[in-house]
Amino acid sequence: MKPKTVADPVGEFYTNHPYPPPLENLDRAREMWEDQNVHRAEYHLFWPHKEYRADFDVLIAGCGTWQAAKFALCHPGARVTAIDISPTSLNHTEALKQKYDLSNLETRQLPIESVSELDHRFDLVISTGVLHHLVDPDAGLRALKSVLTDDGVMYLMLYAQYGRTGVYMLQDYCRRLSVGTSPQEINDLTRALGVLSQHHPLVLMMRGSRDGLDANALIDAVLNPRDRAYSVPQLFEFIERNELKFARWYWQATYLPLCGAISDTPHASRLAALPERDQYTQMELWRGLITNHDFVVQQSDAKNPSFDAEEYLGYVPIRRAWTMCVQEDLPEGAAGVLLNRTHLFDDLFFPINQEEKQVYEAIDGHRNISEIVETVKYSSPVARDFFEKLWWYDQVVFDMSRG
Repeated sequence: MKPKTVADPVGEFYTNHPYPPPLENLDRAREMWEDQNVHRAEYHLFWPHKEYRADFDVLIAGCGTWQAAKFALCHPGARVTAIDISPTSLNHTEALKQKYDLSNLETRQLPIESVSELDHRFDLVISTGVLHHLVDPDAGLRALKSVLTDDGVMYLMLYAQYGRTGVYMLQDYCRRLSVGTSPQEINDLTRALGVLSQHHPLVLMMRGSRDGLDANALIDAVLNPRDRAYSVPQLFEFIERNELKFARWYWQATYLPLCGAISDTPHASRLAALPERDQYTQMELWRGLITNHDFVVQQSDAKNPSFDAEEYLGYVPIRRAWTMCVQEDLPEGAAGVLLNRTHLFDDLFFPINQEEKQVYEAIDGHRNISEIVETVKYSSPVARDFFEKLWWYDQVVFDMSRG
């Protein structure tokens, strides 16, 4: 692969400072994806109403050093195309492709705005942490939309405005001091970051720890030549002016007033009475430290689970990866506490009683809710509330194709 001249400062930045840090070993990731239910859970998060299939076309737009190789390795039935503007990142990806013999992966040095040159349409487009670095994110999103199949989905991540306040303060600090990326300047910046006040927004973003304030790890954040962040209202404006439909948050509990500590306050009912989008806006303001928005969009209205009619009994619940039932140091009356280990806020735990624990343990990814309820002799009206709450808390997704 012949490197092309990189004129854009962001392209030059990632050529010299590839991100995320390169990996040489993907074995651990492959082991997790050996569980077929992990595949089905991911698929039905994107397509709850469609029958599972493994052979779909995927575009990783802005693939970085290993994201596309990991996806291709863990999804051997998928056809994966990876694009990036950084030849350094693509070289790392190609090395992993050769190491793991990834015949289902193709790479190409190409900006997102020129993605139509691939002359192909994709069922799934993944672009995480990329669009907000473009000169014109709208042009990038429209380009990705142009290569999406009619019932395809996009999984996107954009920076969130309020949670990155500390990052933007330090970006301004570094610009005003003309801090560069030479080894000496990085060492000097690390020393300066190491004595930041514990109350600085950047330290709060790191969950109160200065241990992670290593400038080498933070180059992508504080020295990046261009990025922008979006509040929830700005995010929805971005989606809608490019004629796409919001499907769901990838992790939704963070944005729901029905989940976590806020649900036990006098404001819970007032928040829940708001339109959904206003709930999301309010929760971003209340939480304060949401740093990224991970979400799914598509070209048609979403077909998300509904619990208003008896059809929910035909849904097949599938546990999401990284979920677990804790059975130590439990609150009074609880037989377990359900956690999703990818949640960044520690109030997003779900205590369950003994009967609910039996229902949870009966979820095998194959039986529908009606069959589970019959197996454990659980009340259907109570089951409705329990399974809806499992969904809110990112514990399960549903295969609705057999409902």
